Amino acid sequence: METDTGLVHRSWWTPYLFLAPGLAMVALFSLWPFVNTVILSFTDAQILRGGSFVGLDNYRRAFADPDFWVATGNSVLYLVVVVPCLVLLPLALAVLVRTNIPGIGFFRSAFYTPVIASAVVVGLIWQWVLRSDGLVNTVFQRLHLVSEPVPFLTDSTMLLVSAMIVTVWKGLGYYMVFYLAALGNVPATLYEAAALDGAGPVRRFFSITVPQVKPMMLLVGTLSAISALRVFTEIYILGGESGGPGGGSRTLPFLIRQVGLGFSGETGYASAISILLFLLTLVFSLMGRRLSKGDER
Repeated sequence: METDTGLVHRSWWTPYLFLAPGLAMVALFSLWPFVNTVILSFTDAQILRGGSFVGLDNYRRAFADPDFWVATGNSVLYLVVVVPCLVLLPLALAVLVRTNIPGIGFFRSAFYTPVIASAVVVGLIWQWVLRSDGLVNTVFQRLHLVSEPVPFLTDSTMLLVSAMIVTVWKGLGYYMVFYLAALGNVPATLYEAAALDGAGPVRRFFSITVPQVKPMMLLVGTLSAISALRVFTEIYILGGESGGPGGGSRTLPFLIRQVGLGFSGETGYASAISILLFLLTLVFSLMGRRLSKGDER
């Protein structure tokens, strides 16, 4: 509305009018599903029928369920192994691809290609690489390193390790971009001064690069930890619908899918496991935030 002085007067609710569509989308697709999951976790609801209130029975059942603990152990192991790799290796790659050597543009593109590759294509490639008569086993046997094929896809532990390798392979290029942005903000004068003082590449890396990108390392650690706890695709692609031999490679998201889907899917129990996964993710997120605050001090 334009006043007599020519100034445009806006009502107090005008900003909220612009925010309303976005807030409605968040409430509809994020907030309400979360609240509904919390409610369902206290019921015995199934896919084809509503449920009744059962209190904490679903949570007690989860804590007494061996499959839940196997899946939790696999998820935590996944996090412990994958996160350090996704914090350190992309940083090393970012430092390498910043060097001005002929053909470095090709390597930058090559490292980022797995990020944009389809999950189905990635799965087919890695299945071909890791199966009993695949590339890796063929090379190992031709070099007489092994007498029998390594059971990358038929042993639950090896399947979990194979899935970790795929996750790290796909994440290298993604987090490398984060580090490239952080390295771009490091003053070149620091490196020049260190070089004049006689510091070599290794000393400059640990004395200048690492401290300067430490906040980004904490961010990458937090993001990769959340992704590691949510891993599903890699296990599904390499291990199939059962989650590996005997379901021994199942992670928490995989268990939630198995429990909650199908005509006899137990929505209430699957919701309880989802809430426990949320709490586990929240714990690691708060740990990352605490480390970040300690670094700021």
